Amino acid sequence: MTPSARLSAAIEVFAEIDERRRPAQDVLKDWGHSHRFAGSGDRAAIAGLVYDTLRRKSSSAWLMGEASPRAAVLGMLRRERALDAGAIGALCDGSRYAPAPLNEKEIAALAVDSLAGAAAHVEGDYPEWLDPHLQRVFGEERATEGAALSSRAPLDLRVNTLAAERDAILPKLEHFAAEPTRWSPLGIRIRLGADAKSPAIHAEPLFIKGQIEIQDEGSQLAGLLADAKPGEQVIDLCAGAGGKTLALAAAMENRGQIYATDRDKRRLAPIHARLARAGARNIQVRTPSGRGAQSASDGLADISGRADLVLIDAPCTGTGAWRRNPDAKWRIRPGALAERINEQDAVLERAAALVKPGGRIAYVTCSVLRDENDDRVQAFVARHSEFSVEKPTDVMKVLGERAYLFARAVLMSEEGLLMTPRRTETDGFFVSLLRRGQSS
Repeated sequence: MTPSARLSAAIEVFAEIDERRRPAQDVLKDWGHSHRFAGSGDRAAIAGLVYDTLRRKSSSAWLMGEASPRAAVLGMLRRERALDAGAIGALCDGSRYAPAPLNEKEIAALAVDSLAGAAAHVEGDYPEWLDPHLQRVFGEERATEGAALSSRAPLDLRVNTLAAERDAILPKLEHFAAEPTRWSPLGIRIRLGADAKSPAIHAEPLFIKGQIEIQDEGSQLAGLLADAKPGEQVIDLCAGAGGKTLALAAAMENRGQIYATDRDKRRLAPIHARLARAGARNIQVRTPSGRGAQSASDGLADISGRADLVLIDAPCTGTGAWRRNPDAKWRIRPGALAERINEQDAVLERAAALVKPGGRIAYVTCSVLRDENDDRVQAFVARHSEFSVEKPTDVMKVLGERAYLFARAVLMSEEGLLMTPRRTETDGFFVSLLRRGQSS
């Protein structure tokens, strides 16, 4: 397919996503099935155009003066891909399979790449209803933080220290121009261009041998800040596919015991193969039986009140992961936030019963909203006076020499610390450590 044909296809796919509110991944998959002539490179390029348009949907429409799918895609080429009106016009020449030529209004709009006078939610490319929530966190910087959350994320890898060391792995990934991550001592970063296809890491021998895992640096840091130690009894209460479970096992050097469970047992399905590949031997997967919000704790009765650490990778709105899932921010609704808050309070209550005196809860979200972060910690401590919040500066000491600069980069509060793409070049992650007092 020509670049112009790919652009036409992107406009078609975006229209389906925007008009029917379908997940981008599903629409792109359906488009590929119905257009078998398109090769893998074509499909990747079209997906890149679509996802970039979702990243800059609001600001592109504002720039173009209308919210049509064509305007959104053309505005994205100016906003995200930095193409000028001439380059965009060359793609829209009206030839076979190409978009129709630019009209005078479009040419004028594309001539000026400026958002002067735009509202914060437009400049930051997020839903208007979220503006008060983001203002609570970031104040006048919310548009800048939102724009950073709209940029394309790099591909981050975590070295599995049960099987390898980072210094030995880096040279083996130089064909990807891999580099060490800024904060995590376990991380490797592969930067991706605007229209670059994500590398097939799953096919790499290092991945197959369990020496590397795909994991955002922010997620790696959340696991490190939980500070799981060899020999401890640890519960991963929202383990899902096991990304943080594997990181905990490596930090514990396969010593002690990790109990991995999840309220939704379907999310646990991939964990067994991942544990085997990584060589993690100190993990018991507790698959919940029955149904309902309390089912995830059914298999943990024998260790109630005995855990040194309970990690909660809490269900949340995912606002911190918008770089990786840009269509999710346009589909989220206020009702979803209220539902997540109820789930977060419930999982914190389950964790409280599992922690022994002197033990701790690591509460983690991939959200940047105070509603899901600081507010939940405040409410929990108000209900449970036996718990206190660890100072973020103390929590960060586990990072060693990196702790000082990391403390200057993150947004700290009395309840925890917040990473964002703008501040730490990671996904948005909130981390709070809650320690239970010793028995009298």
